[in-house]
Amino acid sequence: MKETLTAIFEKSPQGYIGYVEELPGANTQGATLEETKQNLMESIHLVFEANRQLAEENILEREIIKESFGAITV
Repeated sequence: MKETLTAIFEKSPQGYIGYVEELPGANTQGATLEETKQNLMESIHLVFEANRQLAEENILEREIIKESFGAITV
């Protein structure tokens, strides 16, 4: 499975801001467009990591089936 995410970049007086339309919380800023793109990749990974940790906390002591369910290339 391959999913495409949409990155939005906007020029600001301090440089650029960027966010991902499909992933609330994945946003950043940078002095250059390239820096903003790199920062956005890190932000995406941090959002996934935080969501994973929250999910793990919510499933403690519950009977679950956990398995890989495809991959997203970012």
